[in-house]
Amino acid sequence: MNYKSIKKESEELWAKNKYYVLSKSHKVYLEIRAYLREKEPDVLWVNKKIQEARDMKESKKDFSNAVLHIWGYFKKEASTMEKRILFDILNEYIKGENNREAVIEYLNTLLKKYPNEYLEKSTLLTRE
Repeated sequence: MNYKSIKKESEELWAKNKYYVLSKSHKVYLEIRAYLREKEPDVLWVNKKIQEARDMKESKKDFSNAVLHIWGYFKKEASTMEKRILFDILNEYIKGENNREAVIEYLNTLLKKYPNEYLEKSTLLTRE
């Protein structure tokens, strides 16, 4: 494999997993992002860091941050009511009255209504 294909594979792996990683650890998210700016990324290293993030305990703060990033893709098209519903579900999650699956489920509802090819590949929205 040449450098170009390794870099491309690393970037594709990251694109699919970045919101999932962000939902677990902002620190690991920043670490991978900085690493990918280096000259010679290693797809195995990126995969290892993604796996580490998967094994981390859930962080409500980091999960909420990831949801807000994803909301950015919908905010211009979504209605005020759709925004209110999302933020209500997210606040219930933060207070422990709901789980992350409920938030992800609603994000997927928005994704069906407002398709986005990039988000459709996100493991945060697809793997849970």
